[in-house]
Amino acid sequence: MTYRATAPAAVVPGRGLIDRATLLIPGLGLCVAVTVAAFAVQWCEEGLFGQAWLEALVLAILIGTALRTAWTPSARWFPGVSFSAKFLLEAAVVLLGASISAATILSAGPALLLGIAGVVVAALAASYGIGRLLGLPIRLALLVACGNSICGNSAIAAVAPVIGADGDDVASSIAFTAVLGVAVVLGLPLLGMALHLSGLQYGALAGLTVYAVPQVIAAAAPLGAIAVQVGTLVKLVRVLMLGPVCLLLSLLAPRLREEADERPPHVTAGDRPRPGYPPVHHLVPWFIQGFLVMVALRSLDLIPHGAVEPMGHAATLLTVVSMAALGLGVDIRTVARAGGRVTAAVILSLLVLGGISLALIHAIGLA
Repeated sequence: MTYRATAPAAVVPGRGLIDRATLLIPGLGLCVAVTVAAFAVQWCEEGLFGQAWLEALVLAILIGTALRTAWTPSARWFPGVSFSAKFLLEAAVVLLGASISAATILSAGPALLLGIAGVVVAALAASYGIGRLLGLPIRLALLVACGNSICGNSAIAAVAPVIGADGDDVASSIAFTAVLGVAVVLGLPLLGMALHLSGLQYGALAGLTVYAVPQVIAAAAPLGAIAVQVGTLVKLVRVLMLGPVCLLLSLLAPRLREEADERPPHVTAGDRPRPGYPPVHHLVPWFIQGFLVMVALRSLDLIPHGAVEPMGHAATLLTVVSMAALGLGVDIRTVARAGGRVTAAVILSLLVLGGISLALIHAIGLA
């Protein structure tokens, strides 16, 4: 690039930081523009239909992908897009920890808590196995498994940097997971009624199977307030599994982060660590440490109550900006090639998750 050709005559304190920040502006501004467009479309959906069928998070990646398909960005856009896809995403994961406390988790009872953990572990193993049997690459199979088994887009977003997944892998798994997420919200109440589940049973089923917390509330609402309360609680416990899973993956899958990145125009691809066993501070990524610290602070009541909701909104906003960045780094042809296999993997994994969840509900005797 031409800006590297001429070195400055003198080093000005702080100037390097300013220069780096300046390089981020074009790409970051582009991601923010896509984010604004996504929220605008969501607002229009709510005005026309009374609810948003596709949330801003999903819309951001779709709009970003469409823009990237129609236009190939030059190198000047890369730094800001890459920053948005990686750092902002990791910061969102940290803020997510503020919504979870130990008291909330323990109130569920030991049988249900252990059962939720067991469901997540079993679903992860089954989903990963299904993905690999269908020929998905290791990283993509892991993303689909984590998205289905833990918390959908948030899990995919959190696991991606741990295993070194690129924009295409993340976009593929999120795109198809998002579509099925909408289908589950619409279809799960019908299943609950057909199976004559009580509010408690159905709430647990919704919390164990639906991807995002807002989607759990939407899916549980038709069966009453108890279903909403239980579903939200179960979902929060399920989200908490994200930290241990990311930690385990960072310990078991260092080679995934050592593979060579794809070449441009995959603008969200960043450098991965050099071959070899990563140092200790890389085994537990900073954002997972931050996530666990936030959970501890919330549990100790050290986070002001008035700050919890704004932090949740900030996490959502940062995630949407990051999804816009991921969309801007997607080669749509790669997504199309992976489409059929990813869709099959997500559907089969979701069916397995539903079966395991129903088995747990009956095994622990939820009334």
